[in-house]
Amino acid sequence: MGQHILSGNPPVPVVLRRSARARRFTLRVSRLDGRVTLTLPTAASEREGLAFVREKEGWIRSQLEQHVPTQTLAVGGVVPFEGRPRRISVTDGARVVLTDNEIALPRGGQNAGARIKGFFRERARSRFAEAAHHYAGRLDRAYSAILLKDTRSRWGSCTHDGKLMFSWRLIMAPPDVLNYVAAHEVAHLQHMDHSAAFWGAVEKIYGPCAKQREWLRRDGAKLHAFRFED
Repeated sequence: MGQHILSGNPPVPVVLRRSARARRFTLRVSRLDGRVTLTLPTAASEREGLAFVREKEGWIRSQLEQHVPTQTLAVGGVVPFEGRPRRISVTDGARVVLTDNEIALPRGGQNAGARIKGFFRERARSRFAEAAHHYAGRLDRAYSAILLKDTRSRWGSCTHDGKLMFSWRLIMAPPDVLNYVAAHEVAHLQHMDHSAAFWGAVEKIYGPCAKQREWLRRDGAKLHAFRFED
């Protein structure tokens, strides 16, 4: 349907779209890029939709204030690894060097973002393999594969044939958060739902997880703010 500009300071672009499945007006503010989208039922008028947008202006602006801007990685910048900020520097060696406070990249070669992404994926695969093996053993279940992706809608998943998928960006989160997500997906090997029995399995193999779930709700979107390619 196009785009409407919500006047004010600053003006806010709002994308309008129709859906045959929509039964009411739905507003969404992307936590990734700040895009505002209004979905309208087929029979609703655009005028009604725009009135709804103006009614919700305060909510829209409050959501936009929480939006984390994209960060491109470069030498001199900072990127988190296992919950700790690391300054990006360079080294004369041939490999990435990780210290308590820095991540040093070889001079020349790939851009900083691509090099860090490769390093993070490698470390994430190792951490998730270790965690999944541990929790699957505690649950006495077997998984068939571990896959790493850069998913934006979920941190992990488990298929009916035992494949575990994880977002490699969780290597930037505190280790207990990564471990919780691993335990969460392993628990789905036994319960493919979010029933009380499922959460009982999570607590059995991981323990209390309210703190880790809250971290993902509060800070998880920040992991998607880092751009690893030019």
